[in-house]
Amino acid sequence: MCQYAIVQFKPIAPATQNGGNLLFEWYFGKHDVGLGVVIKNKKPKIGKGTRVDIGKRLQALRKAHGLSQRELASRAGLTNGTISLIEQNKTSPSVASLKSLLDAIPMSIAEFFANIEQEQQATYFYAADEFIEIAPQSDGPTVSLRQLGQASHHALQILDEAYPPNADTGPELLSHIGEEAGIVTQGEIEITVADQVKVLRVGEGYLFDSQLPHRFRNVSDSMCRIISACTPPTF
Repeated sequence: MCQYAIVQFKPIAPATQNGGNLLFEWYFGKHDVGLGVVIKNKKPKIGKGTRVDIGKRLQALRKAHGLSQRELASRAGLTNGTISLIEQNKTSPSVASLKSLLDAIPMSIAEFFANIEQEQQATYFYAADEFIEIAPQSDGPTVSLRQLGQASHHALQILDEAYPPNADTGPELLSHIGEEAGIVTQGEIEITVADQVKVLRVGEGYLFDSQLPHRFRNVSDSMCRIISACTPPTF
């Protein structure tokens, strides 16, 4: 299990040769572990209410890794038609579906939505509108996962989670390396972990190995809020 912070970014193709996108390799310590894309070579401003172009970003990553839509779909257990619709932003993937796609690259959701550029000055405090939304957003009841800071630079990921009525993380169960815990601060949430299902209410919490298949679902008629933590930040 690697717990190094990202310490170096090495450009491998200028933006002018890649449709305005900057390709780069990232390193943990001395180990080359993958490819990524800085969309249009700009520092993204992602805050409350801002939506990321998931389709364009996913397409850029897929092409950077030399994968066809069919190959990525096969790795992720989805249809290539679904990949096409997502890349055209004609459908929004669930949290679980996006996680499956990124696992096939591989990349965590935190890295997918991360601000790739290094901060010139260390940041220790964040206003509410400076959190980073890392869940796909749509017009229906959608889960919101607002991340505190750049989790890919740390060994801990903190999320402010919101589940409107009938919202969930998707029909597929999530599974990733690490451990996670959280406390319900508003409403109630149904959580499935392996073969156990429990409805938690305000003041109650959870703690489990994230490799166990799990799912979050709001089956009530009111908003649910959770403050959660995951370490290392592999989600």
